[in-house]
Amino acid sequence: MQEVMKSGNTPMLFPYEPAEYWQNIRQIVREEVSKMDKEKPDPGSVLKTPGLTYKPLLKISELCTLFQVTKPTIYGWIKVGKIKPVKVRSRVYFLWQDVTQLMSTQTVANE
Repeated sequence: MQEVMKSGNTPMLFPYEPAEYWQNIRQIVREEVSKMDKEKPDPGSVLKTPGLTYKPLLKISELCTLFQVTKPTIYGWIKVGKIKPVKVRSRVYFLWQDVTQLMSTQTVANE
């Protein structure tokens, strides 16, 4: 043990050589990244939550994805009263009911 410490090599507690270990780690990371690239989420998948039929609170980023607008647009909607934010501690959310109401008014306005 003393010789290992003097030589500058860090003892490894698993049965791989360091080069082989890092090669395996790089391969695992590449596989995971390629899986993520193949599984690009569609904008609607942001709103899916396991076990719920709808997501009761939406983050501003989810709202931006849903309406395909930027954050400043959402802030403008808040300012003019188009949608009401709900603060939970220091975070801002939007109620699903308010979002569906806004979607229905936008649909009527577009027709």
